[in-house]
Amino acid sequence: MTAQTAFDLIFRRAVTPAFATPVDIGVCAGRIAAIAPRLESEAREIHLDGKLVLPGFVDSHIHLDKACLLGRCGHHHGSVAEAIQAVAAMKRDFTVEDVYQRGARVLERAIVAGTTRMRTHVEIDPRIGLRGFEAIKALKRDYAWAIDLSVCVFPQEGLTNDPGAEDLLVAALRDGGEVIGGCPYMDTDPMAHLEKLFDLAQAFDVDVDLHLDFDLDPSWWHLDEVCRQAERRNYQGRVAIGHATKLSALPPAEFAAAAAKLSRAGVAVTVLPATDLYLMGRDATHHVPRGLTLAHRLVERGVVCSVATNNVQNPFTPFGDASLLRMANFYANVAQASIGEFDACLDLVTKLPARLMNLKDYGIEPGNPADVIVLDTASGRGAIAELPDVLMGFKNGRQVFERQKAVLMRPLH
Repeated sequence: MTAQTAFDLIFRRAVTPAFATPVDIGVCAGRIAAIAPRLESEAREIHLDGKLVLPGFVDSHIHLDKACLLGRCGHHHGSVAEAIQAVAAMKRDFTVEDVYQRGARVLERAIVAGTTRMRTHVEIDPRIGLRGFEAIKALKRDYAWAIDLSVCVFPQEGLTNDPGAEDLLVAALRDGGEVIGGCPYMDTDPMAHLEKLFDLAQAFDVDVDLHLDFDLDPSWWHLDEVCRQAERRNYQGRVAIGHATKLSALPPAEFAAAAAKLSRAGVAVTVLPATDLYLMGRDATHHVPRGLTLAHRLVERGVVCSVATNNVQNPFTPFGDASLLRMANFYANVAQASIGEFDACLDLVTKLPARLMNLKDYGIEPGNPADVIVLDTASGRGAIAELPDVLMGFKNGRQVFERQKAVLMRPLH
């Protein structure tokens, strides 16, 4: 038993991934102040009775600016290129207000699903200009009470082949862009595309997060060049690649070699299950390939990995509710994860994407912000297996949502 301390809030009998038995978590001035088997205080108490407490889910790759486009165009797109073309045709008509409203819908769904940190990719090019970027900056400001939103600016449709895109990208980086992304497979000169992006990353001292190798032909890829750039520029730990579906098509020995290369270069991988499964393997008539890179197997080989949302209800992915718990469960199903690997699957939407995003204040530890969520289960394994409700969430110690448990209306006898 500890001496009585002044707390603002105490979570009683919380289960966390770090402790085998329930603990009390004390919060003071918006930060976690103490964790112990029993904390003595007259502060407000929330009795959790052994429910799981996490530091919130971390969505390392989402596109808020092009979410919720169902109904604006046909959705019979059979390839990545066709989906890109469909959105490109609509971007010219996007307004700041339109992007804001669609992004807010998804952001609010993510918040009540337990996401506390997020990196959104924002398209910057002559068609959309900086309108999407302005909307996302407004969302970042307006929802800071519930979620930390990081903005990655990137040219979706190329860079060297798209006059005006670089100037807009530089303008966004000067005006609050926190990460730079790219899409080399859409550029007529992919190597120059990557060189220029890494030049800009160094000039502005920002991390790099790329869309990469988004098909199932491993006979060629840009992964080697990304790793080379990361090592040459001492950018280990500051580079991530999204999709990387070519890795799913490698035999075991080549997969191991690629993992070693990624680990050595400090390049992280984000797997995007909903989009990867929806768009990959569409030319197959049977035995359709999953197209899903096994993130937890890469983690075993020293690669930082995450599982993320990517797109929500648009030509790339006409589904989605921004729930990372559902996405982790979906990944575990498709990846055929064993029960003993369920905790590793939960790590892919919590502490590992936090490492990918270089978040220094993430986790249920004294001194960190009291950004926590409560799940209606008693373990991380249960979180993946059961898809429990996310009952409540807190940002800097302030409650931001609560979900009431469903009640069975039993007949009276």
